[in-house]
Amino acid sequence: MGKTAWQKRIRRAEVLAAQHSFAVEILGFYVHIARFQEGLYQQMEHHAADGGCEWDKRSAGVPLAVFQEQAWASRLPPGPQDAGYTILTASFPQFLAVVQKRGPERLAQVAHELRSQPPTACFELLQAVWSDHGEPPSNPEGFLALTFLQPYAEFVRSQSQLHLEGYSHSLCPVCSRRAALGVLRPLGDGAQRRLVCGFCLAEWEFRRVVCPGCGQEDHAKLPVYTAETFPHIRVECCDSCQIYIKSIDLAKNGLAEPVVDELASIPLDLWAQEHGYAKLHPNMFGI
Repeated sequence: MGKTAWQKRIRRAEVLAAQHSFAVEILGFYVHIARFQEGLYQQMEHHAADGGCEWDKRSAGVPLAVFQEQAWASRLPPGPQDAGYTILTASFPQFLAVVQKRGPERLAQVAHELRSQPPTACFELLQAVWSDHGEPPSNPEGFLALTFLQPYAEFVRSQSQLHLEGYSHSLCPVCSRRAALGVLRPLGDGAQRRLVCGFCLAEWEFRRVVCPGCGQEDHAKLPVYTAETFPHIRVECCDSCQIYIKSIDLAKNGLAEPVVDELASIPLDLWAQEHGYAKLHPNMFGI
């Protein structure tokens, strides 16, 4: 039996941690988070297989435009009468326990404080983060909720079976968030640029020479930087809106796992920010 997508990400994190000492802490933490996320994803799969997600059946195979007209917030279980609600409210304290034990000091303290909150208050936090498609959370509580919900968002996206061919806008076609990273996938003699949502992991085609932040198309204002440490990762900048996004070039390194490699390449973020660029959208750890 082949490895699951989660197991591949975990293995890649372990490999990169062995190669880059500066990334050991964050990748070690990620491994624990990813193991938890995989378990939550599997719970949702079993729940759906048992006929527990009626909206999954309604959403499967619908056109993208129809899906987008339906509120993304409606995909979150509405309350105790839904078994999915029970899974999330029971799993969130378990997730916080992992963060409290394995996370950096500040996040561990926040996780400890959240564990003392009643389930209803915690679910209100999850609902707020799920429904907010605008700016990413500005506090650690929000990022913890976002990280916890990520596998659920990925599950919702996978169950919806949306056809994304022809979609080429800058916002995620599923959850309407900004892309957290890009990928270059081999195509013919070259590579096709695609954007990746850091929340639901939807991936869609995007033009090679255009800024996903402001739409700038002037090649001279869209510099691309690389570093010897990560030759397969491009820092794609825009001198018009001063944003950047990191893209993983799978034509140069087919072993890369985009979400993990993006997370490991912290020095590239520091370099970009020191040069006056702001990230288009932070990753799941707020970087």
